Amino acid sequence: MDFAPVAPLFQTDAYKLGHLQQYGLAGEVTGVYSNYTNRGSRIPDIGAVIHFGLQAFLDTYADSFTVFFDADEDQVCAAYEARLTGILGQNTIGSAHIRALHRLGFLPLRFCAVPEGTAVPLRIPSFTIENTHPDFFWLTNYIETVLSAQIWQASTTATVARAMRETLEGAAERTGTPAAAVDWQGHDFSYRGMSSNETAAMSGAAHLLSFTGTDSLVAIDWIERHYGGEFIAGSVPATEHSVMCAGIATVGERELFERLLGLYPSGIVSVVSDTFDLWRVLTEYLPALKREVLARDGKLVIRPDSGDPVDILCGVEGKPDAKPAERKGVIELLWDTFGGTVNTAGYKELDTHIGAIYGDSITRERAVRITERLASKGFASGNVVFGMGSFGYQYQTRDTFMSAIKATWIRVDGRGVDIRKDPVTDSGTKKSATGRLAVVRDPEGQMRLIERATPAEEADSLLQPVWEDGVFLRRQSFPDIRAVLSQQTVLR
Repeated sequence: MDFAPVAPLFQTDAYKLGHLQQYGLAGEVTGVYSNYTNRGSRIPDIGAVIHFGLQAFLDTYADSFTVFFDADEDQVCAAYEARLTGILGQNTIGSAHIRALHRLGFLPLRFCAVPEGTAVPLRIPSFTIENTHPDFFWLTNYIETVLSAQIWQASTTATVARAMRETLEGAAERTGTPAAAVDWQGHDFSYRGMSSNETAAMSGAAHLLSFTGTDSLVAIDWIERHYGGEFIAGSVPATEHSVMCAGIATVGERELFERLLGLYPSGIVSVVSDTFDLWRVLTEYLPALKREVLARDGKLVIRPDSGDPVDILCGVEGKPDAKPAERKGVIELLWDTFGGTVNTAGYKELDTHIGAIYGDSITRERAVRITERLASKGFASGNVVFGMGSFGYQYQTRDTFMSAIKATWIRVDGRGVDIRKDPVTDSGTKKSATGRLAVVRDPEGQMRLIERATPAEEADSLLQPVWEDGVFLRRQSFPDIRAVLSQQTVLR
């Protein structure tokens, strides 16, 4: 049997298949209204979450139903019942509701959302969802599973990246680094450590809301497919350890550096430099190649790749037996060889022909320690670029911001009923809102939730229709979302 046409119907939890019947215990239910809210934060200084990824979800989810609507009606129902029986046993649910959806020919749902790129405070919904046809009340929370799975990673990464940017902006302001340099100070190295191509793409796109540097090509494809618009993203030629091992084994490391400088006579080139002895590279090979480095029309970027990034970049402290090079660290050693300038804030900036990037196990906490340690030694924060990998983006879950979809209103027996979840055994985090919802800004510009909202309050809400019955009512380009985000503050 061909199950492909019903595949999108099974992008849900098995237990949800029977909710069609269970809602009927409350009466004649014809409407279910739910919302997506980030209820808390496991990152203490983050109090808002960037709304991002809904447009991409709606693109892909609606497209996935094309094969369903195009398939033969009887074959669809037979495949649905076969799969249902296989997972739940005796079929008491039937397939009449599936046949009705097939005949309808579109997904009868309405999404209302704040603009993507908005920093939404905790416990305020980013978007709502409800059915637009009374026969398909069951569909609202039926899609909760796939909707949650497709949204939380994009919004979480967008928030983590924005928090990193705000941290780096603060360090740049304190040490005189130009604000524009921060655009390129966070570089996405996460692709290989993410759970799938799709995760890498949506997370990589979220990173690019706050930064312009990336090596995740799949993210650019994802952005162009779902958002489009002219945007800036870039990378540079760079070596990896296989290249270095091959060259070192045949021509030697110093000669390999010289040949790389010849291969790239201009522009930025990044060279991983700790395949064997980072300190020898910094104290012997680079001083010997100083004239060639300074003669280039571009920048040579040194990339350490192992060890404690704070100590490697800034130098070790409190270890009397450490070698002199280890006590100085990468940035000071580069200054010793190539020098630079002192900016108006009084901090040292390396000569424009030389720089450093570190991309192993970088987190915001480590970035803070690195920039603070560099500042204590008199160096501006912009002397180092941070490769942001899966350690920061994949070591997150849906519980990082306690993201959840909950129903708050139903229409039953022809009347609207406010509903809520409020477990007595919980700390209060899982207590949901109730009724139809509106989000407004107070006189100070802060977002505020209105529960049990009236139709007039909903009409004035920041939660505005973006998609209804298979059609986008509002789309945003990637530059639009970047512009929205640029006006936001995540940390508080």
